[in-house]
Amino acid sequence: MSQQATANTADAKVTPKHAAFDYKKYRPFAFAPLLPDRTWPSKTIEKSPMWASVDLRDGNQALIDPMTIEQKMRFFKTIVGVGFKEIEIGFPSAAQVEFDFARKLIEEDHVPNDVTLQVLVQAREHLIARTFESLAGARRAIVHVYNSTCRIQREKVYGKSKEEIKEIAITGANLLVKYAAKYPETEWVFQYSPESFSQTETEYAVEVCDAVCEVWQPENGQEVILNLPATVEASMPNVFADQVEYFCRNLAKREHVTISLHTHNDRGCAVAAAELGVLAGADRIEGTLLGNGERTGNMDVMVMAMNLFSQGVDPELDFSDMSEIVQVVSECNNLPVHPRHPYVGELVFTAFSGSHQDAIKKSLDYNEQHKDKTENVWDVAYLPIDPAHIGRSYQDVVRINSQSGKGGVAYILQRNYGFNLPRWMQIDFSGVVQKQAESSARELQNDEILQTFEDTYLQQGDYDLLDYSVNNKGGEVFFNGQVHMNNETITVEGSGNGPLSSFIDGLAKHTGKSLHIINYAEHAVNPQHSDVDGNSVDNDNKTNANAAAYIQLNVDGEVYSGIGTCSSTVSAMLKGALSALAQAKTATAA
Repeated sequence: MSQQATANTADAKVTPKHAAFDYKKYRPFAFAPLLPDRTWPSKTIEKSPMWASVDLRDGNQALIDPMTIEQKMRFFKTIVGVGFKEIEIGFPSAAQVEFDFARKLIEEDHVPNDVTLQVLVQAREHLIARTFESLAGARRAIVHVYNSTCRIQREKVYGKSKEEIKEIAITGANLLVKYAAKYPETEWVFQYSPESFSQTETEYAVEVCDAVCEVWQPENGQEVILNLPATVEASMPNVFADQVEYFCRNLAKREHVTISLHTHNDRGCAVAAAELGVLAGADRIEGTLLGNGERTGNMDVMVMAMNLFSQGVDPELDFSDMSEIVQVVSECNNLPVHPRHPYVGELVFTAFSGSHQDAIKKSLDYNEQHKDKTENVWDVAYLPIDPAHIGRSYQDVVRINSQSGKGGVAYILQRNYGFNLPRWMQIDFSGVVQKQAESSARELQNDEILQTFEDTYLQQGDYDLLDYSVNNKGGEVFFNGQVHMNNETITVEGSGNGPLSSFIDGLAKHTGKSLHIINYAEHAVNPQHSDVDGNSVDNDNKTNANAAAYIQLNVDGEVYSGIGTCSSTVSAMLKGALSALAQAKTATAA
């Protein structure tokens, strides 16, 4: 290779495939406060924060087609039903439909006494006047005023100094006091957001909020919420927690105000940032159901609430009817729900992996067998919560495709049809199912699995037990019976220490094969089996039996498995032996 060619090769190794994908264009996050003695890492969340839904405002503004008043009303009633006590209903000064919705809620008395309406407004007088007008007659309301404080907006959007930006906040605070006095029949709560708090110098955010509090004087009884938005998520969640803790430590009137957080999901960490922010001292969380919002979305209140629920903390929100809630949210937002969305996705409680399925089955079996030890505490592998708590069925916990294993297949047969396969039978049948799933290249439905089970084991072709008698003489058991085999009816006679061994002895004599029992198991099967949800499952006539017997048989050195079902345990075990013998014949023919 020439020297020039070598140089070209070296250049190619360091040249990006896409030159425009240049990480050097970005700078590390620059607004982290110095907080070496941070305390939030050693804390745990032991009680639920206050929750505020912003679905009808922040969520609504992010929709391709904003909600109609009818959709907003449906959504509002759903939010109330979940248990939210503070609901941001819109931006009444921005659009007539927003104003009209606020009036409809108030004039038609749709707001429960324990629910507070919240509205958003910029720090401009004509907008603030219109906002208070929209809330006239409300029992209690939060007026949420904001202005952006971050460096990039100060310099590039507004062209204003820090002092000028702070003055906008002070003006807005004074205007809220002025207009609230015109509507004394309403209990007013004032809320201020230094928009883009997460990209604002934290000490400056404290300075602005201190100035707002000087106007509102929360220490004299005015209820005040200071909301800290990660309007654009631009740092790791731990950095945001440092910002929140620094803010809480340094705010002059911290003990007199409620600290609220409003995180967005640009880095995919909105829930984590909110959780760490609560550890850092926040009292209240704003977000939306399923996380709808600008760009990558708002903090998903449902996920954070269910995270608390899964740790034994009462979230003070009720998601027990999750399917109905999800339907309302997706229909009103006209947005699909990802099948892997935490807690609510179609597949989140579903295991296709064989090892996962096996662990789930064994955990559920253990809990059932050791009820006295479980203390009614949920503890199941791969399932962080009991699906039943949010209205989900166990029917989809295990589903079968080519990645599935013996535990999953066994779980389906046990849950739906009452067959409790021993381990060696699970191994045998899972191989059959895996081949079927691979050949079909798709998920197998439960009825297909049952049909395969029946075709493989319960239909022995021309092997059929017709009639028999078993007699015990002097401690030895003698079998005499008729079996249909290879298109003829034969008489089988044998002896052994029990009905099965004497039957196997007679079959060995007749066929000339070496037959030895390796494993045997049996159990009762109810004609109607109840699944783990307590729902009755009707089995068809193939499985409508009182007993199932599983036989593993060595036939001329090869091992085959068989199953028999019957109202009689003895007949079931004899049929199981014929089933195993039929498997041997099929394998030999193949």
